Amino acid sequence: MFGSGTPIPVGSEPQGIALTPDGTRAYVANRASNTVSVIDTATDSVTHTIPTGAGPTFVAVSPDGSRVYVSVNTDGLLTVVDTSSNSVVADVAVGAGASVVGVAPDGAHAYVSVQNADLVSVVDTATNAVTTTVPVAGAPIGLAVTPDGARVYVASLFSNTVSVIDTVTHTVTGTVSVGLNPILVSAAPDGAHVYVTNVGDSTVSVIETATNTVTATVGVSSQPRLVTVSPDSAHAFVANVEPDTVSVIAAATHTVVENIDVGDGPTCIAITPGGTQAYVTDNASDSVSVMATTVIPDQGSTAGGTRVTITGRHLAGASSVRFGTAPAAVIANTDTSLTVTAPAGSGAVPVTVTTAGGAGILGTFYYRPLPALTGISPAAGPLAGSDQEITITGRDLAGAVDVYFGPRRAVIQKVSDTHLAVRTPAGVGTPVAGGVTITVLTPGGRAESLLYTYLGTPTVTGVSPGTGPTTGGTEVSITGTGLAATDQVTFNGAPATFAAVSDTTLIATSPPSGQEGTFDITVTTLGGIATGSFTYVAAPAL
Repeated sequence: MFGSGTPIPVGSEPQGIALTPDGTRAYVANRASNTVSVIDTATDSVTHTIPTGAGPTFVAVSPDGSRVYVSVNTDGLLTVVDTSSNSVVADVAVGAGASVVGVAPDGAHAYVSVQNADLVSVVDTATNAVTTTVPVAGAPIGLAVTPDGARVYVASLFSNTVSVIDTVTHTVTGTVSVGLNPILVSAAPDGAHVYVTNVGDSTVSVIETATNTVTATVGVSSQPRLVTVSPDSAHAFVANVEPDTVSVIAAATHTVVENIDVGDGPTCIAITPGGTQAYVTDNASDSVSVMATTVIPDQGSTAGGTRVTITGRHLAGASSVRFGTAPAAVIANTDTSLTVTAPAGSGAVPVTVTTAGGAGILGTFYYRPLPALTGISPAAGPLAGSDQEITITGRDLAGAVDVYFGPRRAVIQKVSDTHLAVRTPAGVGTPVAGGVTITVLTPGGRAESLLYTYLGTPTVTGVSPGTGPTTGGTEVSITGTGLAATDQVTFNGAPATFAAVSDTTLIATSPPSGQEGTFDITVTTLGGIATGSFTYVAAPAL
């Protein structure tokens, strides 16, 4: 439910993070302080700070753990760090805007996306030299090497595509259309899927690698960054910068099963080899959160019924699983994973697994009551949707997974136990303006007690009288449609006093004008803008 323990202080604006293959150390690129922090995962403390060039951004570790590769964005470098001494042994010029680095499974090559040059640099790790470059379009940022090393997937921010590079020929063999402004990408350890975060529409595209087609699109919260897949490929974890959460996607259903609160501005995630902890860089608070991933989701309804995955070791042949004192129904059981159905309960309870070897507490489960909604502001907006934040108030809203306006999903911007801030989607299934039900889904259940009204675009069909003196003061009747929700009326940009008589009539008083002529009357409503015209006439003079 929350990042466990105290966040680990690192350098300024931490971004990329990677763990050594044995999980004993984490390397963090601190973009604003031009350093890499080395975290001892046994003590969760920084043991070394390594200076780099300007703008260290992302990190990858060689398969044998002997080298760390750091993309240095501003200086256009790939910095190579020897992990035995934690010192820089090489700086390789790869191009301005070096973004994400990935290493082949055999360790022979490193691949770096170069955003400013629209290419991927291929580095021979034996010689620390660029051997070739692969052109890709549209500001490439995200990059992931498949587990078999056969392909590299590259997300291009401005082309809304992912390029597929063949690592034998070092050529682009295909492109996959994804969501709006794809930014980062990760490959599942089983090689079956690649996950792409689309920052423009707050979604994750799931690409099936066998066909290179998008097989699912999953909505997450605002400003998603890196998606990281668990070692068993069962869950994908997405860092959401705006609401300071991590969305957990179940790979089997392509649905978000939980949003976990972390630090300020989560950006990148690294998961331990055993899949029991995740390290999250909190870019805005200069720290790294440590998040338990042994119980996913770790929150659910007091009525029970939540499907929960428990990750650990020596779990085979579990004779019982208890949430507090209540037994859970076991659905599947391996040596490293249990799938159970949570029983009814309340509060925070330990999750205990009993096997022939004894009993152990694997984590904590938090029971959440049903949410309730009490208000929404504003309660109306344009049929086309809006970037304006809508605030929903209520109780027990923490951990909200989804918000729907009728059938369309809204994007969560911020969340607390009593408030949700979302951005409204475009109205669908409603060919004309009208009200839709607000649905909020949380781990405790769903609430549906509020209405939101989609407003059609207003029209102005008449202005009477259509002329008046430049001194202003003319009472003007403006007729049309959709006028009841009018926020402002202007004559040639000057605000006018007005009153909405009905949805079809406004009465406005013309403000003074410094010049004669025919000018626009602009009516602004929650549903949009409509215009008419009014002619200013000067008084007679000698």
